[in-house]
Formats: sequence, structure tokens, C-alpha cells
Amino acid sequence: MVGNTIRGLINSGHQVSLFSLNPQKQKGNHSHTTDELINQINYYCHNIDTSISLKHAFMSLFNSKLYTVDRYYNAEFERLLIKEVQSGNYDIIQFEGLFVTPYLPAISKVTKAKLIYRAHHIEYLVWERLAKQKNDPVKKLYLRMIAKRIKQYELKQFELFNAIAVFTNQDKQTIQQHSGAAVPVEILPVGLDLMRYQPDYRKTEFPSLFFLGAMDWMPNREGIEWFLDHFAAELTDGDLRARFYVAGNDIPERFDDYEVVGKIYIHGEVDDALEFVNTKAIMIVPLLSGGGMRVKIVEGMAMQKCIISTSLGAEGINYQQGENIIIANTPQEFYRAIKRCITDENYCKRIGLNARKLVEEQHDTHKITERLVTFYQHTLSASY
Repeated sequence: MVGNTIRGLINSGHQVSLFSLNPQKQKGNHSHTTDELINQINYYCHNIDTSISLKHAFMSLFNSKLYTVDRYYNAEFERLLIKEVQSGNYDIIQFEGLFVTPYLPAISKVTKAKLIYRAHHIEYLVWERLAKQKNDPVKKLYLRMIAKRIKQYELKQFELFNAIAVFTNQDKQTIQQHSGAAVPVEILPVGLDLMRYQPDYRKTEFPSLFFLGAMDWMPNREGIEWFLDHFAAELTDGDLRARFYVAGNDIPERFDDYEVVGKIYIHGEVDDALEFVNTKAIMIVPLLSGGGMRVKIVEGMAMQKCIISTSLGAEGINYQQGENIIIANTPQEFYRAIKRCITDENYCKRIGLNARKLVEEQHDTHKITERLVTFYQHTLSASY
């Protein structure tokens, strides 16, 4: 997502710097698609340990700290960031997501650049939705407490920026509901460089199902657990017999218990995500919580995949049910959708072709970049 934004800005003649945090638990997380940009930008990556400490998480319940966000703060990175901002002549400084906002106070003191926040989703809503999924009263109470604290913090952050960019109208409405018209909010959907997304159906295994996503994000992890708990038996020995591939970084070891030789594959991180997607037929997105626009769905559409997703998973995408995506929100709906897809290859191809057309019309990075640059220009000319 960030890479596509950078590509669009560079191709439009803009100079870009990227300062990023690399969680040490994510080894080798820079794909070749990102590495190709490094020589074209001013790039710095700082290793940071964001692994969860149960002790610190527990202690944060009894103080004012927000451990969920605070564990992304690193004093050395802040020092280097300040030095870069002071030496650079930046017009726009964009913060990608809530977890880098701990650096906002320091940055705002040393620059006159306009500060923009890009909300990948509304974080507190993710936690509220996670709480609703829990039956255990203790876990439900804990998640509600975290959601309340994040909400208080997140709403304050919205007011500290010159402008906010979001992916979906739902997120825009949520922000404006709390902050009114004080801060401009612009909807800028996920943009893709479609030259990089070249599907080749000759390489596609049909029928096959797959999931691709970061498993350190709780909604992904819980969604796949829900799906496997409901359908593992059907996929291996029932009426939905098709190979199911699960790929993504930080897959917990307990997921190995779901693996069935020749039927259910738990891959972990793959070297080439697009090639992995290209070789599979039907994309499963069983999100039960979360928010924002799922980049992986847009990428799957660009690769002409037939996608079965919950309504929440497809949030913000201007889809047509049964035309360019299949929406399923219950086990029964997922069953019927999978059953049809694995037995009707032409149906899957038609859904995939229509999905690609949607991406070409609404998610081409060249069109999105033009809108982004216009948004920057309006922000720079504003008096706030």
C-alpha cells in the first residue's frame, strides 16, 4: 500500500522520503517489490522490538499508558526522525496509521510542513468488534477496556493533524462524527500499479482456495481460525473437497494443527505474494472484525481472483454482489458460495474478470495519485 503510493508520487515527479519501523520479529519483511524503490527515495528503516510483554500489557491496565501504541515508540528512532525533518525541506509529512503517532509531538515542534494522517482503518472499532466476537466475559471485558482507551487516544490524534486521508466513506463518517468539520477528511481508495498485476490463468490450480494476510493482525488470525473450525472437515473429507492454502507472516504455531497433508497447507510467509496468488483460484476473506479497506482484496481483484468475503472484509469497495465478488456472512452462506465456486470454473473466471475491471476503473494508482496530489495541494494552500 505504501509502496504503491510512493511509486505514484515518484512517477509524478515528486521527491519522497520514507522512514519506517521494522519490528524485529518480522525478519526479511521487505519484498523485492519494495526493494526496487529504495534507490529512488531517501529511505531509512529502524529495527524495533514490538513483541508483546504480558507483564507490561498487564501493568498498563493500572496506569495511563496505552501499551498497544506505546510499544512502537523508540527514542533513538525519534532522535533520527527529528534530525531528518530539521535538515530536510519537506512540504508534507504523512503519518501512516495510529502506531506512528507517538512521534507526532516531537515532529510538530521542529517543522512547518503540513502534517497528514492516513488512517488505514479506525483502530478503536477493530477492538470493539473483536470484543463483540468473544463469548468469554473476561476477554470481552478486557477488549472493551482496550477499545475505550484507544478511542480516547485516537480521537485526540485526529485533531492534531492538518488533514486526514481515509480509504472508505465509512471511516470518513466516523471521523467527522467525532471531530466535526474541524479537520478536512479526504477519501482516497487503495491505488495499484496495474502493470505489476499480470494474471496468468494457465498457472492457476482449480479448484483451490487460499488466504493471504498478516497473521500478527488479530482480525486476520481470528477470521481464519473461525473458517478452519467450520470448514476443515468439509475441505478434507466432506462435500467441499479442495486444497486450502494459508499464507502470511507470523502464523502462530497452533495453526500447524490444522494442516492436513495434501489438503490443507499452512505456508507461513511466501517469497512472492503475487505469484502465490496467481497460482490459486478462490480467495477466502472471512473477516469478522477490523475496518478500513482490505488491500489484499483489491490486489486479489487485480489478479482476477474469485473472492468470497464477509461484508466487513469488503468494506469500502464498490462491489456488486455476485458480479465481481461473492459476499458470505454466515457458515451456510460460505458453504453455498464455496460449493458453487469449486464446481463451476467458468463462474469463477467471470467473477475474476469483472473484479479486474472494477480495479481498473476505481483503483488505478495513476488516477489515485492525481487525487492525492490535489489533496496535498489543497492542504498546503489552506490557512489552518
